Amino acid sequence: MNTNKVSILIPFKNTEVFLPECIESIIKQTYPHWEILAIDDHSWDNSAQIMLDYAQIEPRIRVYKNKGEGIIEALRTAYAMATGSFITRMDSDDIMALNRLEIMTQSLQKRGEGHIALGKVNYFSDSGLGKGYKSYESWLNGLTEKGANYSEIYKECVIPSPCWMVHRSDLDLVESFVPNRYPEDYDLAFRFYQHNIKCIPTTAILHFWRDYDHRTSRTHEHYAENNFLDLKLSYFLQLDHDALRPLVVWGAGKKGKKIANNLIDKNVDFLWVCDNLNKIDRDIYGKTMQHYKIVASLKNPQFILTVANKEAQKFIGKYLTELKKSPSKDYFFFC
Repeated sequence: MNTNKVSILIPFKNTEVFLPECIESIIKQTYPHWEILAIDDHSWDNSAQIMLDYAQIEPRIRVYKNKGEGIIEALRTAYAMATGSFITRMDSDDIMALNRLEIMTQSLQKRGEGHIALGKVNYFSDSGLGKGYKSYESWLNGLTEKGANYSEIYKECVIPSPCWMVHRSDLDLVESFVPNRYPEDYDLAFRFYQHNIKCIPTTAILHFWRDYDHRTSRTHEHYAENNFLDLKLSYFLQLDHDALRPLVVWGAGKKGKKIANNLIDKNVDFLWVCDNLNKIDRDIYGKTMQHYKIVASLKNPQFILTVANKEAQKFIGKYLTELKKSPSKDYFFFC
């Protein structure tokens, strides 16, 4: 095992247009001790040949066929071949900042095991970015600057999937790519959280994240909204739910209904409240929707908050603060 080497895991499929820019950004890194484990996930374009051509001239690049199908199997295949003591991921359509590996390895060497090095991200697109992506970028980077990523882990994935680095021992601790759960990047973030792998704060933009219409995260069923909600609730019940405290679901929109229905299926008791006067006292899934002010009479409740509107979130947060409730302990925003 090379104690200075970074193993870069790169699954790829049909990204021939973007691969050269991605690989060149790695070859030009200021940190030289790296290897690429590039896994072809059954491409039908020229991606595999592009990678093989690079491997012919750059001995630090190795190319393999995915032993299975899909990104999880590709990551398992890559990890099985890795020889470095530091592990990172890279998406084949993105670009590394030229000092990314240097900054991340220095951070991990300074902090030691039990830490994850992150970088701020910058979304870009040839066709322009929607407000949602810029909002996610701003939110994620704000957390990363403080190393407070886990504080809002039930909102969205708080670890940028192609921009993290950990000691190999810590990736093994969290079971690396063994679980067969999608979205795989969010699942891994929850496992880092579960094992208290501390986030190292940084102000450096280390990754340029490309968006386009047919990107896998936009088109594949593995990344549908329901999969995200199922994963959030599963980990909440495992890691943060206290069965001895009353559980409250706040919100009766699409996400609130999905969460409520899942809790009913799991036989988890809860009180369902909202601030929408048109829905109060309605029967939904056999539960009566109640006015939110009833929570003031509950003894030490926990809250799952499913209201997406930003102004409504501010109101709810203010109200719960007045009740002396704390975020990430008493209440958890799920959107």
